Amino acid sequence: MKLDRFINRPVLSTVISIVIVILGILGLFTLPITQYPDIAPPTVSVRATYTGANAQTVLNSVIAPLEDQINGVENMMYMTSNASNNGSADISIYFKQGTDPDMAAVNVQNRVSMAQGLLPAEVTKVGVTTQKRQNSMLVVFAVYDAEDRYDQKFLENYAKINLIPEVQRVPGVGDANVLGTDYSMRIWLKPDVMAQYKLVPNDVSNVLAEQNVEAAPGSFGEQGNQSFQYTIRYKGRLQTAEEFDNIVVKALPDGEVLRLKDIADIELGRLTYNYVNKVNGHNAVACIVYQMPGTNATETINNIQDLLVKSESTMPPGMKVEVSMNANDFLYASIHEVIKTLLEAFILVFIVVYVFLQDLRSTLIPAIAIPVALVGTFFLLSLIGFSINLLTLCAMVLAIAIVVDDAIVVVEGVHAKLDQGYKSSKQASIDAMSELGGAIVSITLVMMSVFIPVSFMGGTAGVFYRQFGVTMAIAIGLSALNALTLSPALCAIFLKPHDTEHGEKKTTLVSRFHTSFNVAYDSLLKSYKKRVLFFIQKKWLTFGTVIASIALLVFFMQVTPTGMVPNEDMGTIMGAVTLPPGASQERTLEIMERVDSLIASDPAVKSRTAITGFSFIGGQGPSYGSFIIKLKDWDERSMTQSAEVVYGSLFMRAQKVVKDAQVLFFTPPMIPGYSASSDIELNMQDKTGGSLERFFSVSKDYMAALTARPEIKSAQTTFNPNFPQYMIDIDAAACKKVGISPSDILLTLQGYYGGLYASNFNRFGKMYRVMVQADPALRANMESLKNVKVRNGNEMAPISQFITIEKVYGPDIISRFNMYTSLKVMVAPADGFTSGQALKALEEVASTTLPAGFGYELGGMAREEAETSGSTTGLIFVLCFVFVYLLLSAQYESYVLPLAVLLSIPFGLMGSFLFVQGWAALGSIPALKMILGTMSNNIYMQIALIMLMGLLAKNAILIVEFALDRRRMGMSITWAAVLGAAARLRPILMTSLAMVVGLLPMMFAFGVGAHGNRTLGTAAIGGMFVGMIFQILIVPALFVVFQYLQEKVKPIEWEDLDNSDLNTEIEQYAKNK
Repeated sequence: MKLDRFINRPVLSTVISIVIVILGILGLFTLPITQYPDIAPPTVSVRATYTGANAQTVLNSVIAPLEDQINGVENMMYMTSNASNNGSADISIYFKQGTDPDMAAVNVQNRVSMAQGLLPAEVTKVGVTTQKRQNSMLVVFAVYDAEDRYDQKFLENYAKINLIPEVQRVPGVGDANVLGTDYSMRIWLKPDVMAQYKLVPNDVSNVLAEQNVEAAPGSFGEQGNQSFQYTIRYKGRLQTAEEFDNIVVKALPDGEVLRLKDIADIELGRLTYNYVNKVNGHNAVACIVYQMPGTNATETINNIQDLLVKSESTMPPGMKVEVSMNANDFLYASIHEVIKTLLEAFILVFIVVYVFLQDLRSTLIPAIAIPVALVGTFFLLSLIGFSINLLTLCAMVLAIAIVVDDAIVVVEGVHAKLDQGYKSSKQASIDAMSELGGAIVSITLVMMSVFIPVSFMGGTAGVFYRQFGVTMAIAIGLSALNALTLSPALCAIFLKPHDTEHGEKKTTLVSRFHTSFNVAYDSLLKSYKKRVLFFIQKKWLTFGTVIASIALLVFFMQVTPTGMVPNEDMGTIMGAVTLPPGASQERTLEIMERVDSLIASDPAVKSRTAITGFSFIGGQGPSYGSFIIKLKDWDERSMTQSAEVVYGSLFMRAQKVVKDAQVLFFTPPMIPGYSASSDIELNMQDKTGGSLERFFSVSKDYMAALTARPEIKSAQTTFNPNFPQYMIDIDAAACKKVGISPSDILLTLQGYYGGLYASNFNRFGKMYRVMVQADPALRANMESLKNVKVRNGNEMAPISQFITIEKVYGPDIISRFNMYTSLKVMVAPADGFTSGQALKALEEVASTTLPAGFGYELGGMAREEAETSGSTTGLIFVLCFVFVYLLLSAQYESYVLPLAVLLSIPFGLMGSFLFVQGWAALGSIPALKMILGTMSNNIYMQIALIMLMGLLAKNAILIVEFALDRRRMGMSITWAAVLGAAARLRPILMTSLAMVVGLLPMMFAFGVGAHGNRTLGTAAIGGMFVGMIFQILIVPALFVVFQYLQEKVKPIEWEDLDNSDLNTEIEQYAKNK
């Protein structure tokens, strides 16, 4: 290749590099920073409320018609729905990866409006909302009352009126929710008083409708030839409880008027009384902020935090803000770790190069090449629309090794020429490049081609591989550009010809070390040549080793557990508390306080937020509660206080202390937006349409069978069909005799017990609802029905004449998955087993224990894993092999020779499995378990393997390339192989050791994001180390065999060269013998 232009014009070469760096820095500043790329499938949620209805009613009247219409909307993957006893209906529709979330929301909205006509009037009055759900929580913060001055209601509305609107305006915020409810004018009716005045709840709604209205009466003097014109105002909607007190309900016969305050107590209260929030034991209100897709998460979070600090100063005295979950903490800490690893790798690589070349000038060249290629990568990343995230940063760390590689190959090539006695370093560079140019281009193409098939994978794994692969490919491309332009130019300027007349050498420590290193290296080289010859003569040994390595590789691939993403210590632990069915909110609060004090006593805990009435895994209702526990910073916790340890100890202590409730702790999932916990989410489905009791017992049998398996630690469901309920039956005959309809009875019951949304009022610049319901004290138990009367004509009749009541049991929440009744089971794999093995166990148990008509579907992360694992990954590896093979065939003009390169790759892959297995074995020793953790064949390892294919191929290509050159000059095949290999020993040792040493910090990572980094580091080091040792011995032997075959097909064309440089080489080797 003619590359002298770049060597003769060093300024041109440096300008190219400087431009790349400048563009890279620009790119760096514009790139968004996130933890993981948008991996979670876009989700649209549809919500509706049917006040006072129970779960079955909501399912039949709200969810069924909506699901019928929504089912099959474009790109839908699956949908789930929940109907609960507090009247809420919630449908989530999950879409395929890569669907535009806005379009998805619009399509769902259109389907929902088709179903509007089929829904009950109460539901449409409150409204059915459709919104795209933001999956990534950025921040969870709580406004709490440190001095216990305020009530819950004030805190919630303070946050809703003064804080949340500002948070929503921060750019990048998709949505901000308060886990609390609005103000509402509560009209607490007294059924006994109302019965005396012959009133029913509906009368109150009608009165509100006529007296609490906005009107537009017009104006005086319009077009009336007047000098003034006056607008007529009406007082409009009422605002305060006093004004509502004075609403006239009806005129009494004696001339008096009956006002609302006579038949009801009126107060400004809460819309619903479902949630109670506490932070560190104080009253509080929690708010969750979600990210808008495609925005810079870190910047958004920083803006939110500034806003919170600013607004904290203007809050009423005693109110404070506590941030209980912040995605930035983990992100910054892990990015910090990765950058630290980058620097460590950089320094270690520098040292390795220096030891081999013993000359600071030549060490500078690779050191300049690294930043150019890495910084330049950012520019291209911002062009493709990637973000800076953990994946792209890990790719950068791995790329260091590869980038150095190209530069080392060049520097070493020039050195070899100078060793042969060249007098001008420029001439040495030009000649070295004419030899190496082809090899560098082919190396680059091979390395990039390995990463190309990877980026065609679909699904979540595809996103991972794509981020990784493309980043690597870009860095490799840039580093090749460097190796062809900048490095040779620098070599020509920096390197000095070696002086042969050694004067009195200064015997410093450094030079003594160098001399001994060189002597050792020379003897290594001699023995290396003998070994190579040995392998060439014993061909059966060579092929035996290759076959053995392939067999081992296949064996390891079978036994190494698989996984998706390792769970990291994110600094947050979630908790869920479930009380027995039917427990009241007061009882739940008491248990929550006991658990809260238990959490508070753990030294690793920084703060804790408790939410009663809501569970991350169970649902909503008075018998549920949740915790968000924030642990101290990673630096402040000792090694034995990792999230896993803390969560284990909390779990054990909670089991001992709390007997009358189920307390679970779990770590949030690694990838935001799938499900609340990191377990496998399994949806049991009942396709028979039978009773819930039968379904529950079938599921229980299945769960019991699962728990019996060694792979599975626990299988739990929060579904419980035993919530105590009362069943009302209306005697239609008795109703008709006195002339009232059954619906009157139901309306009266709904007005007193369920609550009616009667009207609206305005206050604090917002609009709130007016709710009519019986006073809580007057509807505490079944006895209260005695006072409830229903009106027929002009008389009042006790409602108890017309209804019978019996005790029944039913579920609190009914869920459906893809339109079949379902129940969610959370399955945790046993320690030492991974999700891949657990999924297999699920399948085997299902085929033996589940009766016909019952099945299961996976949800969340597990669904993705089941879809992407085995088949596609295998396919990708095969594709990578094929690509490498085809490119090499094209380059060597032979379909046989590339096999010499390909057959050496399995050694490295086997090596990385060996190391990972060894590490996992160490990790299973109980003493080390907490520190090391387990390892599995997860995405990180697969990325390391794909990268190894490229790197190992590269080493082999260099050996083959040089051996071919020598063969063309007329050496015998065997000698060509031996001398070619000998010439490449130094650069191969250098590049491989540089990589191994550079990744050591990753292999022994601790602290943030350690599990992923360790897997990557271990796999890459193992593969490189084992691969290199086998390759330098086996490849020359393979070359001899395949080149011999090749020449049978097509005899070689000798190159008639002036053999001057060959003579020097022959002399050099003659001297060594």
